[in-house]
Amino acid sequence: MKIGLIGLDTSHVVAFTKLLTATTDEFHVPGAQVVAAYPGGSELFSLSRERVTGFTTQLRDDYGVEICDSIEAVVDKVDAVLLESVDGRQHLDQFRRAAVGKPVYIDKPLTTTTAKARQLIALAKDTQTPIMSCSSLRYAAGIADMVKPGEVTLSCEAFGPAAILPDYPGFFWYGIHSMEMLFAFMGCGCKRVQCIPSRDVDVVVGEWQDGRVGVMRGTRVKNGAFGCTVHTDVCTHTALAGSTPPYYFCLLTEIMKFFESRVSPIPIEETFEIISSIEAADLSRDQGGSIVYTESL
Repeated sequence: MKIGLIGLDTSHVVAFTKLLTATTDEFHVPGAQVVAAYPGGSELFSLSRERVTGFTTQLRDDYGVEICDSIEAVVDKVDAVLLESVDGRQHLDQFRRAAVGKPVYIDKPLTTTTAKARQLIALAKDTQTPIMSCSSLRYAAGIADMVKPGEVTLSCEAFGPAAILPDYPGFFWYGIHSMEMLFAFMGCGCKRVQCIPSRDVDVVVGEWQDGRVGVMRGTRVKNGAFGCTVHTDVCTHTALAGSTPPYYFCLLTEIMKFFESRVSPIPIEETFEIISSIEAADLSRDQGGSIVYTESL
């Protein structure tokens, strides 16, 4: 399978390309090759514009990836697309140019507003372009298999680093990782959230339609770990996200299944609610802890 990259401003593009290319690596993911890429880059985000040149050079020189001058040129050459631009504010506009029916994985976040998420999902449906979007933490070792088949999640607390950057929208930068873990266990149905902010930690409490409660705890301390505690009808599970196998190996394995089947393992309604819940949590944080209602797809 030939894969194309859109957006070369994140370490993810090198990590994915290496896993697909290094056949002798313990965590090699077989069946595909990155053949073309479009650098992109965002002038609005410092962590994009300062890194795009370095990653572009590395992919071209170390992995022989053809660097194209447009998104359309990449899409024409490949069977599937990894939309990796680190600035989620660009994703809708970039997806418009890539939505031609070939499967597209959109790295987190899908978008940074519910309005854009609705437009992107509608466009995917209209063009019959399969999409998948998520954080790698959803599939991390120690997290993905916490709850056994048949157990019912009653509540979950997910936690991890959640730096707030001056030139990027709130929890969409790193808080999304913990929100992804939370929704992986709780599923759809979050109707309102409240964020209790402080200097070193933000606590987001979500209430689900069926009365369940989920918590996302975002920290700003050194050496913060990702993990969660899940309360089920059988027992309580607690785990930290493990680094072996690597996060990106676990995620890329699921992406390859998606590319082959053209069916995302994550309901699009759930992905949309993650975006809506983060948007609501950011608003609540800005308002000092008000309750904000979310939207469903």
